[in-house]
Amino acid sequence: MRSLESAPFKRQLLQQRESLFERLRLLRGGDSRVGAATAHLGQAEDSFAQALSERELEMILDDRESAEIDAINGALQRIEDGSYGLCVECGAEIAAARLLAAPQVQRCIACQGEYESKHPVTSEP
Repeated sequence: MRSLESAPFKRQLLQQRESLFERLRLLRGGDSRVGAATAHLGQAEDSFAQALSERELEMILDDRESAEIDAINGALQRIEDGSYGLCVECGAEIAAARLLAAPQVQRCIACQGEYESKHPVTSEP
C-alpha cells in the first residue's frame, strides 16, 4: 500500500493507541500494573475475595489492552516498512473494508479464519 493511501490508517492507529494508553493509565490510576493491582488488596472496605476478583479483572483488561497496543504497533511498523495492507500469511491484499473496520489486522479474512481454527480461544472456567 502506498504511503499516501496508508496515511489515514496511520492516523487512526495512532489515535487508537493513544486512547488505549489513556485507558491503561486510568485503569492503573496512574500507577504501575503491579501497584494498581495490589492497591485493591489494601482496601479495608472490600472483602478479600472481592479485592482478588477486582485485581484479576484489572489484569485481564490490562493484558487485553496491552495486546491491542502490540497489534497497533505491529501495524504501524508494517506501514513504515511498506507491507501494510498485505496478509502476513499469504501476501494477498487485505480488503479495504476490513482495514477500515480494524486497521491493525494482519491477515486477510480467509487466513484469519484458518488461523482461528488452528488457535481456538479457550474460555477460563
